[in-house]
Amino acid sequence: MFLGQYRHNIDSKARLTIPARFRELLADGAYVTQGFDQNLMVLRTDTFEFISKRVNQMSLTDPMARELKRLLFSTADHVETDNNGRILIPQFLREVAELEVEAVIAGVGEYFEIWAPNPWEQQTARMQDTDANAQRFAMLDLSPGQS
Repeated sequence: MFLGQYRHNIDSKARLTIPARFRELLADGAYVTQGFDQNLMVLRTDTFEFISKRVNQMSLTDPMARELKRLLFSTADHVETDNNGRILIPQFLREVAELEVEAVIAGVGEYFEIWAPNPWEQQTARMQDTDANAQRFAMLDLSPGQS
């Protein structure tokens, strides 16, 4: 599981060092794609393939399904970590997320996200709004289950 947040620099060759604790989970490679916010998502190969199968089962006649397919597949790139634990982020994806010199890597459970520092700070400010969180998440059943 991808947990925590880290700040790393993007080097002059557009490589981003992945946190050591994430690298083992990427042994079979990964896919980087545009996220749903102003960010990138990095999914393990098995997770990306699972999502791909689900998306490909959607009707071609559904305009929202077509948009999701375009978003997911036209911006996806297969990546592997090099010997130093870095991945290469394609220029078009760096532009989408406005990544320049520094990036924030945020674990989100089954995948992790890559953010430029300013949008991440805005995101964390929203996450710190306890009143808004209570309203936003009220409909979700987050009660711990009984074992």
